[in-house]
Amino acid sequence: MGRLEYITAGESHGPAQVVVVSGVPNGLAIDIRAINAELSRRQGGYGRGGRQNIEDDNAEVLTGVRNGHAIGSPITMKIANKDSRLDDATKTPPVHRPRPGHADLAGSVKYLTTDCRETLERASARETVARTAAGALAKLLLREVGIEAFAFVRSIGTARTDASVTESNWHAMRSARDASETYCPDEAASAAQKAIIRQAKIDQDTVGGVIECHVFGCPPGLGSCMDWRDRLDARLAAAVMGIQAIKGVEIGLGFEAASRPGSKVHDPIRYDESKRDSHPAIGFRRDTNNAGGTEGGMTNGEPVVVRAAMKPISTLLRGLPSLDLRTRAAETSQYERSDVCAVSAASVVVENVVAFEIARVVCDKFGADTMVEFRSNFQRFMEFVRMMPIEGQGTQMA
Repeated sequence: MGRLEYITAGESHGPAQVVVVSGVPNGLAIDIRAINAELSRRQGGYGRGGRQNIEDDNAEVLTGVRNGHAIGSPITMKIANKDSRLDDATKTPPVHRPRPGHADLAGSVKYLTTDCRETLERASARETVARTAAGALAKLLLREVGIEAFAFVRSIGTARTDASVTESNWHAMRSARDASETYCPDEAASAAQKAIIRQAKIDQDTVGGVIECHVFGCPPGLGSCMDWRDRLDARLAAAVMGIQAIKGVEIGLGFEAASRPGSKVHDPIRYDESKRDSHPAIGFRRDTNNAGGTEGGMTNGEPVVVRAAMKPISTLLRGLPSLDLRTRAAETSQYERSDVCAVSAASVVVENVVAFEIARVVCDKFGADTMVEFRSNFQRFMEFVRMMPIEGQGTQMA
């Protein structure tokens, strides 16, 4: 079995977005409704632009699935773009005035052109629909071993919720999040966030925010400390930072850890025999989770916590100072249809790319050609760790 991987293809106004996911075990039930539900969530959120009224994102499975289950070959999913007009120069004209904050200028220099169009078509956040589909597929695999991801909007502009997420309340928080137009589980904070977005629209401006993701059910030891490329925290940071407009990622306490003494950062380790057989952490518990569920590049049994800072959307209706690449004369940046705020949508993308990276390390540890072997490998590992000898109780492992 190959490593769980994916690659995306497609332009913002091309025919479709496509994702190819390899390394999925034979026998995994493919719930296309669950995948499409994530794509639908990504289209929502207060502050989105007019394109969301055009598109109706649904994944079409092209390869790798037979009679509703994975067959072990790469799974290809296509999400059609209804707003497909890439080759129509009247509808997608050249862009000669780069937008500050976008890939426009750097891409034009890189590809030796004064037309930013081809760069911006691929750099567009429309591409995240494919990554969301890949993550939603990975969630189906994680659910087989009791692992689930939950992300929400922590803040938009200055409007923030201080709600605390726990293993006992996150299901209720997910319901509250799904009832919110800003994907924030705090009703008062959500109302304040909407007000900020409304004002930004009046001002022809944009706003960003902070997204928080929690992953529950991970046993200790996913990831690796042996090779920097396999460190889970590094992979999570790279996957989240790779989302358009994300400018900062932290795990657990993150940057706050730099201002505290070690005694106020590191999570004391306890042991609770009553949790040995009922919890993924096999009895090892922490007073706090400042590490965000990872130590040494591996899960430690606590929930994985990832936080992402999203900058305001770079396309402003009123434009920003720029220039014409053909003449170098000062101009106002060109306008392309965009959102006022896409933090809510980005929270869905964060949840799904985090889920994919967790699924990747789960497959590294327990991967097999078939789901029968995959489940067996996971269950056998949990049996082994629960039999780890405790002094005074005798040696239980062979």
